[in-house]
Amino acid sequence: MTILIWIWSIILSISIILVLYRCIKGPSLPDRVIALDMFTTITTGLLVLIAHFLNNYVLLDVSLVYALLAFISVIAIARYLESAKRGD
Repeated sequence: MTILIWIWSIILSISIILVLYRCIKGPSLPDRVIALDMFTTITTGLLVLIAHFLNNYVLLDVSLVYALLAFISVIAIARYLESAKRGD
């Protein structure tokens, strides 16, 4: 079981690096926002894996709050981009 957690941690770490590259290099601002949302989702998954690996289930609460705040922030950014596009 420990080897499986290490494998998933490596896969998630590689995907974080790829998403950060897309966030920096993204061709447009909406692509960067989607990359930021993917980054927060992957980070939430990594927090859950770390909580399971360390048997520290307080991190599950932290990951839940982090996911909710990330969702709210992405919605706020999307609304801002929509209003900026319309010229309001």
